[in-house]
Amino acid sequence: MNTPSTPRTRKRPVPKVPIDAPVQEVTNTPKARTRRSPSPKPSTDTKPAPKKPRKPRKAPAKPALSAQPVKGKLRKTLLLIGLEALSLIFSGVIAIIVLLGYTANRFSGSNWADNLLPFALGILALMLSGALTLIAWWKLRRWLRSYSNWLMPILSLCLALGIGWLALHERFTFAFGQFKTLVGGQHEAERVTLTHQVFAAYRRQNQGNLQTMMTRAEPYSDLIDEAAQAFEVDSQLLQGIAATESSFLPRTSQDGGRGLFQITLVPKSVLADAARLLAVEKVVLDNHRHNAFVAAATLKYYLAQMDNDPFLGLLAYNIGPANGGLRFIMQQYGVTDFVTIQPYLQQLPRDYPIRVLTYAVAFRLWRQEGKLLAYEEGNNALKIQRMGIPGL
Repeated sequence: MNTPSTPRTRKRPVPKVPIDAPVQEVTNTPKARTRRSPSPKPSTDTKPAPKKPRKPRKAPAKPALSAQPVKGKLRKTLLLIGLEALSLIFSGVIAIIVLLGYTANRFSGSNWADNLLPFALGILALMLSGALTLIAWWKLRRWLRSYSNWLMPILSLCLALGIGWLALHERFTFAFGQFKTLVGGQHEAERVTLTHQVFAAYRRQNQGNLQTMMTRAEPYSDLIDEAAQAFEVDSQLLQGIAATESSFLPRTSQDGGRGLFQITLVPKSVLADAARLLAVEKVVLDNHRHNAFVAAATLKYYLAQMDNDPFLGLLAYNIGPANGGLRFIMQQYGVTDFVTIQPYLQQLPRDYPIRVLTYAVAFRLWRQEGKLLAYEEGNNALKIQRMGIPGL
């Protein structure tokens, strides 16, 4: 009878221990192994030290660009563009004035077929030619900039200087006058008529008498300039008033006029303004300087009352505040300008502004040219017209 065999236990090999090794205590645990003692756990009372964050690595620094060359380049570009733009604007404005002036003179009138339609077609042609010119300029600009950025500003500046030189000639004066009439309408046409009345009156003046007037005015020039500067009025206009009123022979006239400007009755506010700027308590009309200051204050007062219209301002100066003054007359008859007021003046001196402005033209010629010019000789007429009338 076979009996079950008992299981054999495998014998584990006994590790060889060196003789001088320390004796270790053998436990009864069947799977006893030599292990490393575990590291002591950190106490729960103390918090773990925070880890220091790693600093990111810095990228290699790039060389910084200098801001000075960039600013210098920008300024240079803006300078060139500004120079080109200003030159083109100046040239365009002068060209438009000349073309419109000549066109308005050529087709002036009210007939549809002969005047209005051709003028309208001329304006259309001007617009188309302007657009084509800008396109051609832009293409030329791109081509020249491929060579140098300075070429186009220099070309535009030369164009502006050339057109400016042409504008100094007499033909431009004529075209500019026609352009002002075109834009100003009826008001400008009336002003042109009045200015030619002044130039015609200067032409009729005796040159010898005017020369005598210039000589008499010399001793009073400085105090008249001082009064004009104090009240911001034209000094040559003041000289024209003195020449008309007293011929630079100060006196007391029969109608009560006194001094260089024949002052009679003036508003009280005018006397107060003159005394204030003279730094005196009372104005003495026999004093030439006081007389000039009162005249300048009076002229400024009436010019402001008449919206700086020199013709109406001088007329109001001559009429004075009696009977309500010029403003009352204009309101009574419903007129607004010097041309329409003249038929209602009757006995009043309607030519007074023309006489004053005629003398003012002579004083301007004397100061700028050093002599009086005969209106009908050579091109003196256009030269005098180009110099203009003081106060206008």
